[in-house]
Amino acid sequence: VQLQASGGGLVQAGGSLRLSCAFSGLTFISYHMGWFRQAPGKEREFVASIIRRSGGSTKYADPVKGRFTVSRDNAMNAVYLQMNNLEPEDTAVYYCAADQNYHQILINAPTYWGQGTLVTVSS
Repeated sequence: VQLQASGGGLVQAGGSLRLSCAFSGLTFISYHMGWFRQAPGKEREFVASIIRRSGGSTKYADPVKGRFTVSRDNAMNAVYLQMNNLEPEDTAVYYCAADQNYHQILINAPTYWGQGTLVTVSS
């Protein structure tokens, strides 16, 4: 599996970004997907997840609830993270990840990781 995240950048507080993650190598619809982030000096943390079925259930970390939305397009083999009302505390490298076992995503231990894309939110 190859995961290619993109869409990061520099944005002012209150702004928006949309991250994309392209999946290749295996059958996308067989995999649950997650987004994680790692801020400088901190451990990597769970951000959001979505089960493999299109329109399937999602889960969010408390700090991003109501601001971030995860979605997937099984026809395009891609998962997205729409981030609105960004805060300086959202500054981090964002990673997409995949696993056939949803539990692995929820415990921050998915099998496959992308390379990360940097999001910087200025105050």
